[in-house]
Parts: sequence; structure tokens; C-alpha cells
Amino acid sequence: MSSAVQRIGTGRRGPFVVTAVALLVLLFDGNLPTPLYGVYRERFGFSGTELTLIFAVYMAVLVPSLMVFGQLSDQVGRSRVLIGGLSLGAVGLVLLAAAQGTAWLFAGRIAAGIALGATAGTAAAALVEFEPDDDRGKAALATVLAQSGGSAAGPLVAGALAEWAPYPRQLPYAVGLVLTVLTAIAVSRLPREPVSGRWRPQRPSVPPEIRADFARASLSGATVWAVGGLFLSVVPSYTAQLLHNHNLALLGAVPAMMLIAACAVQAVSVRMQLPPRKAQAAGLGSLVVGLAALVGAFPAKSLLLVVAAALFAGAGLGLTYFGSQAEVNQLAPEARRGEVTAAFLTCVYLGVAATAISTGLLSDAYSLPTAIAVVCGVAGATALVAVGWQLKRD
Repeated sequence: MSSAVQRIGTGRRGPFVVTAVALLVLLFDGNLPTPLYGVYRERFGFSGTELTLIFAVYMAVLVPSLMVFGQLSDQVGRSRVLIGGLSLGAVGLVLLAAAQGTAWLFAGRIAAGIALGATAGTAAAALVEFEPDDDRGKAALATVLAQSGGSAAGPLVAGALAEWAPYPRQLPYAVGLVLTVLTAIAVSRLPREPVSGRWRPQRPSVPPEIRADFARASLSGATVWAVGGLFLSVVPSYTAQLLHNHNLALLGAVPAMMLIAACAVQAVSVRMQLPPRKAQAAGLGSLVVGLAALVGAFPAKSLLLVVAAALFAGAGLGLTYFGSQAEVNQLAPEARRGEVTAAFLTCVYLGVAATAISTGLLSDAYSLPTAIAVVCGVAGATALVAVGWQLKRD
């Protein structure tokens, strides 16, 4: 896209805000099922592996969607791709609300994954272009706040509605559907960028001159979101086993607490003007503390340790992901911003999917607490490697 197109919206906050809201709403929609997985498991009778596969299929389709639509939005414009993603997200919500079996859940999650894949890289690139002051740091903050905020609000709202409101398996998705339709209408009113050429599918790539720094940032981002995926998929069930309590509002609050902590530290890190590399190193250290608390919570039967795990892991996710996203924004050439951002998010979501599937397989073979202990050990070791890599480059 030309530089003129890239600065559409300069001096106007409307397109910037609408784009951030679109990303937030898609993450909100995608995480509505989090506190409901246990309900679905009891109703439809699937195994722990099937539960995590339902979560992981979302990531499995999200990754190729990122690759395809990140490049597509560079050619046909951001708003066109955003509208398509929101429309497909609405279809996914309808399928989940109407679910009569496991196949419905898979179909709904596939639609949601493609929708987020179309939206995530596109929105992140658009936020850089629409940022009124041409501040890539603020664009990175908006991106990570929208992602963390939407991911936090989804399970919190769904858990509260499912526990205390009628139609627990339908009402959360109805709320998401209303928000999605309203957001799609707002996006449709954004200024349309001129089409810069015919889209030609090609293998996504990262420019050679930035690959080393890109790989370091991607490892950091993938590690923290792998733990974020753990909280969004199986930690609610882990908490239910630990406390012998199946209150859906409580189970939704645990991952929400983790992501609220992420939002809070992201805002603070901007005020402190923390450099991206230092933010990543500090965040990864906090993540390791959170993982240790999560593993220790089950033998101690301690809700306090679960809360500590959520807060430290959330702080780690917030700092590290903000730092890695800001660094990728700085590294990406303007003409390939959508493609590079999509490549970064592909690495992030591959980490999430691998963690979810591994946890499901281990939980069926052994037990959920054992599975979480093993996965946390691997994630903690990876985080320490990533810290060393971050410090070495300084």
C-alpha cells in the first residue's frame, strides 16, 4: 500500500478507535466459550483431548488465515478484510448458540478462528496506519489492549451470564452477536482505501534483514500466549477440580483476572516508557513466577496461589506481548506491514495451539494436574531461554 494510503485517517481518531474495537470484539467473541467448556463436556460427553481439540481447532484455522489475510489486506485494503472477518465471526456465534453436539462446536470454532485470523493481523497493521500521531508505540499498545481486553471480557461476561441469567448456552453468544453486528456497521463506514493491485497468493516471509530480531520477539510472544491459552482452555477446569466448585462466574473470572492484569501492566509500561526489549525480559521473569504458583496451587489446594498465578502470568503476558508487538511494529517495513504482523501472530498462535493439544493429550493419559505441571515446566524453561536471548542482544 502506498504511503498516502497508509496514512488514511491522520489527525482523526475515529478510524483508529473503530479498528481497535473491531479487534476487541473478535477476541471477546472468540473467548466466550472459555467458562462453558465444562458444561459442553458434561452435556455432549467428550474427552479431555476432544475439549482441547475444540479449543485448538480455533488456532489451527486461525494460523493459515493470518497468512492469507495479512497479505490480502496489503492489497485490497484493511476495512474490506475487517468486514469479512466480522461477518464470519457472526456466523460462528450463531453456530455455537445453536450447538446440538460436538460437530456444532467444531464448526463454530472454525468459523471464529478464520474470523480472527482475518482480523488480527489486518487490525494490527491498520492501527499503525490510522494512529493520528504516527506513533507506533501507541499503535502497539492499542493492539495488545484490544487483544487482552477482549480476551478478558469474553470469559468474564460469559461466566456471569451462564451462572446467573437464563439460557446459559445461548445468551452469551447473543450478546456477542449484537456487538459484532454493530461493529461491522461502524467498520463499513470507515474510509475505503484504494485497491493497490490484484491479490496474488504467495508464501508469507519476513525480510532477511530483520529475521533474527523478529525470531526473538516471536519466541517471547509465543511463550507468553501459550500460557495465556492454557488459562483460556484448561485452567478453569483445573480450578474447578482444585476447589470442587463449578460456579461458572468464578471459573470465567480466573482467566479474566489474568488478562486484566495484562492490560494494567501494558498501560503502566507505556507511562514508564519501558523499552520493548526490557519489557520482554521483565515480563518473561514474571511469567515464570506465575507458572510456579499455578503448579503449586493443586497440591496446596490454594485459591490464593491460583490468584497469584493469574496475576503474575498476566503481568508477564502484558509486558512481554506489548514489548514484542512494539518491536515487530518497529521492524516491519511499511510495504509489508500486514504480512510481517501476520507472520508474528502466526508464531504466537502456533504456541497457543501446541500447548492446548499437549495439555489435552497428557490429561487423558495421566491427569489434568500432571498435564499442567509438565506443560508449565516446558513453558517456564522456554521463558528462561527467551530471557537469555533478550539479554544477550543487549
